[in-house]
Amino acid sequence: MEGLPGYSVGLAGVVIGAVLGFAARHAKLCTFAAIEDATIGGDTRRLKTFALALAIALIGTQAQVVFGLVDPRVTPYVPTALPWLAATLGGFLFGVGMALVGTCAFGSLVRLAGGDLRSLVVLIVFGLVAYATIRGVIAAIRVDVLDGTALRLPSLQQGDLPSLISLALPFDTRVALGAAIGLGLLAWALTDKRLRRSRRLVAAGAILGLSVVAGWLATAVLSDPLDQAARVQSLNFVAPVARAIYGALLGQVGLADFGVAAVLGVVLGAALAAWRAHEFRWEAFDDQREMRRHLLGAVLMGLGGVIAGGCTIGQGLTAASLLAFAAPLAIAGMILGARVGIFFLVEGSTGRALWRAVHVARPGEG
Repeated sequence: MEGLPGYSVGLAGVVIGAVLGFAARHAKLCTFAAIEDATIGGDTRRLKTFALALAIALIGTQAQVVFGLVDPRVTPYVPTALPWLAATLGGFLFGVGMALVGTCAFGSLVRLAGGDLRSLVVLIVFGLVAYATIRGVIAAIRVDVLDGTALRLPSLQQGDLPSLISLALPFDTRVALGAAIGLGLLAWALTDKRLRRSRRLVAAGAILGLSVVAGWLATAVLSDPLDQAARVQSLNFVAPVARAIYGALLGQVGLADFGVAAVLGVVLGAALAAWRAHEFRWEAFDDQREMRRHLLGAVLMGLGGVIAGGCTIGQGLTAASLLAFAAPLAIAGMILGARVGIFFLVEGSTGRALWRAVHVARPGEG
């Protein structure tokens, strides 16, 4: 948009990230905790909070697509080839890493804002491994091995569900499909009386969904069309964390970049929430075993996040809001990986953990 300064997109990222970070810290909203609650305790409230967020993100994003504000083809989430192996395997690795760390990349930023030095170590390792997987020594393996397995669909112009369905039907199903999935998720979430009574969770879920919508809108409207580096994007906490760490090490932090600015905003917002609640306190590793577990988890999250194309927010909400057909595979992989990680920590046996992870635990069972 003409007349706006070049840092306007970055400023929008800081604001959106700060609001989200404050809400997530205030409501104790965490993707891994949602999976853990549902798996171990049979409590699906936090899981339904993310369903609420996805419903809002999906409806809001698809409205922007329909009205021409966002073009999915200029985003990295809807390639014409289906990265089935990368999405599933990357999601699985990220999920296992989440379990070992106890939270995802976004959750680590929120924890860091409360004085958790373990999260600082996790984020540094996570960012370095992610950058090595994007452009470093691991990048060639990722491109040669995993990208080559993508299922090519030459008849498609973009890799989302409406485009895939259009191959079989002579009309556009985007509005109907987006409305059906979005309203279905809303109904599943808001028919839970216990969730409706938890105003903090409902508010945090709504803010999370609206943050994804706001990210698309801000980068679509505020970006300079003549700036080749600018691109339409929304929340993701894999590549932006890697770019933030890389830029900080070289003194080239791109604060005008929406993703990097959103990372900074999340920490600032969560820090404010921790300060207001008197929850800020310095924390460190209890012993070597805990440190090794966090380091391994950070490596798996950095590797898996890049391979999958995003984290629980990047794929689970941002890509899913575009109806990208890789998103369900990545989400399923993350949930399975998190369950395997949970049961491995409980059982101490990989085989037993795999067996238990593929069976849905009944409420109240461990």
